[in-house]
Amino acid sequence: MRSPTARTAPPTRTPLATGWGTRVLVVLAAGGVAVLVLPLVALLAATPWRDLPALVADPAVLQALRLSLLTAGSATLVALVLGVPLAWLLARDDLRGAWLLRALVTVPLVLPPVVGGVALLLLLGRRGLLGSSLDAWFGLTVPFTSVAVVLAQVFVALPFLVLSVEGALRGADRRRALVAQTLGASPAYVLRRVTLPAVAPGVAAGAALCFTRALGEFGATVTFAGSFPGTTRTMPLAVYLAMDSAPEQAVAMSVLLLGLSVAVLVVMRGRWVGGLPGARPPRSGQDAR
Repeated sequence: MRSPTARTAPPTRTPLATGWGTRVLVVLAAGGVAVLVLPLVALLAATPWRDLPALVADPAVLQALRLSLLTAGSATLVALVLGVPLAWLLARDDLRGAWLLRALVTVPLVLPPVVGGVALLLLLGRRGLLGSSLDAWFGLTVPFTSVAVVLAQVFVALPFLVLSVEGALRGADRRRALVAQTLGASPAYVLRRVTLPAVAPGVAAGAALCFTRALGEFGATVTFAGSFPGTTRTMPLAVYLAMDSAPEQAVAMSVLLLGLSVAVLVVMRGRWVGGLPGARPPRSGQDAR
């Protein structure tokens, strides 16, 4: 009989099976890694490292970078305000038509961004479905403004946050919320003080992915907001325009964007790995730390 004080050995990893089938899978996986990594290697190899500080310190580059950070940060805040309640709604088991709502949320992930820009233009343009009323009643024009950049970024980046938070909500332990409800806590209190703290890694994961996706948005932005220096010309647009006139500067800006995206993911790694849907829980106390 096992002693009550005996420690259970942590589970070990299953060794990788051997055989021709496994070798084929490993080769294909290596090909997948190569498809993702080799373009970045080529970018880094072509980077003019000696002139990089001077290239990225150009006033036009700093202006585009400032606008990108401002709009991407604003888009992330808007996505948090709208996306967390939407994810909570999708995670409810009693929601009728949840499959349809989830499909609508997922559409921007598979829709070409330029089509999203056209759709936004037809909605909020001066002759658009809502834009004509905004122009006639309030004199507001949304397209080709910084607000249009934020809206385009929210449109393409919001699904990343919603799906991450929904996955975290579905994987969270609901017993604490049920106990709080039986003790008389209101649904708003349970959501604010019990549920959201429990799914904080998922919220952080969604926010990080949303920010990086908004930072790199191009198609919807150029279609709906245009490319006006200081107003709508974000870093991706500046990179595209510089490819013809100043290719070295385009490479420098690309490396800067790559560095920013990687930095966000590295800083958030301890939160977003555990918050992504399908992420495996730690196997031992050491891993949990």
